[in-house]
Amino acid sequence: MRRRQWMTAALAAPVLGSLGTTLTGCGSAPPQALPALPGPGPDNAPPPAPREFRAAWVATVANIDWPSRRGLSDAAQIAEIHAILDSARALRLNAIVLQVRTSADALYRSTLEPWSEYLSGVQGQGPGYDPLALWIAQAHARGIELHAWLNPYRAKQSGGKSAAAATHLSRTRPEWVKKYGDQLWIDPGEPAAADHTLAVCRDLLTRYAVDGLHIDDYFYPYPVQDAAKQDIDFPDDASWLRYLHGGGTLPRADWRRDNVDQLVRRMYELVRELRPAARVGISPFGLPRPDLRPAGITGFSQYDKLYAHVEHWMAMGWLDYVAPQLYWPRAQKPQAFEPLMRAWQGVNPLERHVWPGLFTSRAANETEGWPIDEIPAQIELTRTAPPTGGHLHFSMVALLKNRRNIADTLRAGAYLHAALPPETPWLTAPACGAVALERLADGHLRLSARDGAPPRAFALWKRDARRADSPWLFDLVGPDGDLGAIGDGWLLSASAVNAINREGPRVTFSS
Repeated sequence: MRRRQWMTAALAAPVLGSLGTTLTGCGSAPPQALPALPGPGPDNAPPPAPREFRAAWVATVANIDWPSRRGLSDAAQIAEIHAILDSARALRLNAIVLQVRTSADALYRSTLEPWSEYLSGVQGQGPGYDPLALWIAQAHARGIELHAWLNPYRAKQSGGKSAAAATHLSRTRPEWVKKYGDQLWIDPGEPAAADHTLAVCRDLLTRYAVDGLHIDDYFYPYPVQDAAKQDIDFPDDASWLRYLHGGGTLPRADWRRDNVDQLVRRMYELVRELRPAARVGISPFGLPRPDLRPAGITGFSQYDKLYAHVEHWMAMGWLDYVAPQLYWPRAQKPQAFEPLMRAWQGVNPLERHVWPGLFTSRAANETEGWPIDEIPAQIELTRTAPPTGGHLHFSMVALLKNRRNIADTLRAGAYLHAALPPETPWLTAPACGAVALERLADGHLRLSARDGAPPRAFALWKRDARRADSPWLFDLVGPDGDLGAIGDGWLLSASAVNAINREGPRVTFSS
């Protein structure tokens, strides 16, 4: 708790102006190393780095966020990637959650599943570059984490228009895929289908330097109703009967929950095996199990309808962060934001990260009627003791387009200060060593790691040493360490940040 209080208090520190200047030619003169100074004394030491996970979902399904429409040229798609990441950096976000598998398809080069139709308009027809590889490289260059978001069960979304590619599961393994309403779903009760989804995860974790693997609220599908407004049961008779004939004894609802439980467990174990520092995130529907809700909270039960026992996953430690979709305003009492946030914090015995999902796109929609201060106010609630340490926006397009001035409002208020994502102390990663600072021939200053793990980013404090009352100013710097041109008379305190956002030793320099 004390660590959380320090992290929250540190958000009051002033922010350093943008230091992400592109490094230009360094000329022929060798870099000049600047000597480290003794650490500042207790009276003028920089405070702890402010900590907060600030992310936005980038939805590719139905071209919600990226690409903005099907059939864009490679150059146009790439330009949009840069624009989104530049906007995220300017807004002082520190993570992007990118949807890379919408419907048993791929937004990256894959031999397991076909290219997504949301790129070219035709499933199986891909671009001339690898989108995920570019997203990761460009996010990391800006000091931004990239989490890969998958839908484990959906096989075709209602807005899908393309015919299925020859390599799509609906054609190669039609016995796994069920039509339900106007969508196609992979049956969670098919063990071989679960194996295939885990093979997709293994492929992603092996070939791409993702910072996290993320799944959302689509487990068993949301119920479809008939003309009499009665729920139509999911058509999994074949897998259910096979389970019973094999000696299974669970009731059908518990069997369905166990199918999802085992996929979540195996996915978590796979991430720990292949990429130990990557975080597993799940963003479930925002209402907890009915018997664990605060008084007055009512609504849909994902436990009973989606067969998602999220509270069990938290108790078992099968995730590193949960991002419940708290997509309601504060004043909507049956689904009020703060009581729901506190309820999720209260079912967290292993103290995993609880980072609420905010419905920023709806709040930024003129026709929805949400108060203009709803999202800033919700962010402030996440910082009120006990703080959550982070949040995610659905979705990036509202911030990118600055709808209802939401991006400007956040930049000038809630995000006035940069922040480092919280550590994930139950994970391990190689530590970063001390940093060095050098002045290049063009006058730029550049940080580098002397030893230890390659840094994911650098944490930098800056203070005008010529003024006794000068505050410390904080910023995150990308892994290239470029600080731009900084004049004389500044005191700099810097550390390298590793894959789980743990700082290495701080070193202080004078410019």
